[in-house]
Amino acid sequence: MQPQGKRTAFGKRYPRPGTAPGTLRPLETPGAGPVRVTVIDYGPDHFEEKQVGKIEEVFPYRDSPSVTWINVDGLNDVPLLEALGHHFGLHPLALEDVLDCGQRPKIEDYGSHHFVVMKSLNRKEGEDLQIEQISFFLAGNWIITLQEVPGDSFEAVRERLRQGKGQIRQAGSDYLLYALVDALIDEFFPVLESYGERVEELEDEVVVRPEPAVLAEVHRIKRELLLLRRTAWPERDVINSLQRVEMDLIRPETRVFLRDCYDHTIQVIDMIETYRDLASGLLDVYLSSASNRLNEVMKVLTIISTIFIPLNFIAGLYGMNFKNMPELGWQHGYAMALGLMAVTAGCLVVYFRRKGWF
Repeated sequence: MQPQGKRTAFGKRYPRPGTAPGTLRPLETPGAGPVRVTVIDYGPDHFEEKQVGKIEEVFPYRDSPSVTWINVDGLNDVPLLEALGHHFGLHPLALEDVLDCGQRPKIEDYGSHHFVVMKSLNRKEGEDLQIEQISFFLAGNWIITLQEVPGDSFEAVRERLRQGKGQIRQAGSDYLLYALVDALIDEFFPVLESYGERVEELEDEVVVRPEPAVLAEVHRIKRELLLLRRTAWPERDVINSLQRVEMDLIRPETRVFLRDCYDHTIQVIDMIETYRDLASGLLDVYLSSASNRLNEVMKVLTIISTIFIPLNFIAGLYGMNFKNMPELGWQHGYAMALGLMAVTAGCLVVYFRRKGWF
């Protein structure tokens, strides 16, 4: 029986063919447009940026003495990816992982090049968290990035390259990899800030109106924070691996910056754990608020029932119609019975109020 595909931790399905390794299958991305390939080639004294029409136009950059960044938006053109992989010597298993977009963040050393998988985050107001896989190939003076859909978090890096800010134009491809990875790590902070603001709002809502919709929102936040945790922890390991001496494509002067990036991942993980604890605490607050609300309702109903118990007794007693009952021989007897009920109810209300039950 043919496999039906594997569901990833992020809710997507990606093909897992039963064919031999090296056979690529196109990624099915709803609404995906044509693949777009852009090239940035730079050095201390020059900068070139362009979008290519054919993949063959990027081949001469493989042996360029300057640093080259090739970015591919879209993964639904398998012949293009195969041609790119063949010319740059990318390992077939790594190309399979590029298309299997449920990959866990990781780094693999294939000798001539390093393969890195990271995640890009996007969360707009009122929408669920979106997680996209970003794949990196690093070798020599070039770096290749492959993304599922157009649009990324690297525009700030491009702007630094265009304007020659900092030392990015003087450094090598390993420093560019650091800059791109750091941009992905920085995405966590605005996303986590939005979760922090929403958790603060829910703290008031679960007390004022503990409703099922609020409980569903708390569960959604907990689920998305779990996805963030599953992303941040392996990305911390990836950055830690990049600092090791065994990674010969990473220069010692770049490892200093990677340590700073590693510190950012530790800070991100601490924030995620804090918000997860707060979200778990919201569940306890919700249950407590709902219980208190139910107790208040039951208290009011009990007080009302207690007030009407003696009134029912008086009504039952005067409804037995004995011959010498006041209402049978006295024209004001009925009014007297009603007055007795009113006085009894009033005394009970005053008593309950003094006890603080109202």
